[in-house]
Amino acid sequence: MEYAIEMNHIVQRFAEKEVLRGIDLKIHKGEIFGLLGPSGAGKTTLIKILTGQLDQTGGEALLLGKNTRKLQEVHQRLGMMMDQFGLYERLSCYDNLKLFTKIYDVEEKRVEKALKKTGLFEDRKCPAMKLSKGMRSRLSLARAFLAEPEVIFLDEPTTGLDPATAAEIHKLILEEQNRGATVFLTTHNMEEAYKLCNHVALLNEGSIVEYGEPEEVCRRYNHQKKLLIRLYDGKQLELPNDRKAAETVKEYLEEERLETIHSTEPSLETVFMELTGRRFE
Repeated sequence: MEYAIEMNHIVQRFAEKEVLRGIDLKIHKGEIFGLLGPSGAGKTTLIKILTGQLDQTGGEALLLGKNTRKLQEVHQRLGMMMDQFGLYERLSCYDNLKLFTKIYDVEEKRVEKALKKTGLFEDRKCPAMKLSKGMRSRLSLARAFLAEPEVIFLDEPTTGLDPATAAEIHKLILEEQNRGATVFLTTHNMEEAYKLCNHVALLNEGSIVEYGEPEEVCRRYNHQKKLLIRLYDGKQLELPNDRKAAETVKEYLEEERLETIHSTEPSLETVFMELTGRRFE
């Protein structure tokens, strides 16, 4: 089985509103896939369909080769971190995870391993209600990683976190990929997606408007094809990215006048704005 997740023309309607409009995507095993888009684009709805929480209006979704309308036999092979799956506030970190060992039918010794992996072992007796936002996110991740799942769904895992905490969570996500897990990440953080994801899809108003490797997507929309140069004397130059510019750059290097040089490739957010006319919220 080449793909961990397959979506074939997924449609979702709520009353008269069409939230998903014919989504076609295939996600390889072992990759980190990013579904990008602003709030209300349909990201969480798609996760609910893929995890069997919601039956789509039309189309077919397969998770580990199983139709998502009948997921009972693969639920224990999934991990999820979603806002609506809250922690048990009065229970300690340890007891929160211990409860889920029974749900996932895994040995209790997995709890200690998950707490150590996420840096929470020293706080294992602390009630969830007393954890900081970053520690709560790590506890939610520990729960998602508990059963060493084949597929992990992470819905906005670093929203509202400081850069240092977000970087710690990125490291944990990459470790899960190295273990062999497939990670389905939803985010509106373009920098996060660029760093982590093997492939991304841009979702806008229920439709996929672009798909590919992050760098590839950015290059695709590099219409300017220019070089931005700053010299040590503070002068800034904009040159066409061609053979003639190469000679100019060579001269500045030989004269030791060149301080910085950058290409004009757009960011993922710039690409999204070009395709939709919208800024990320």
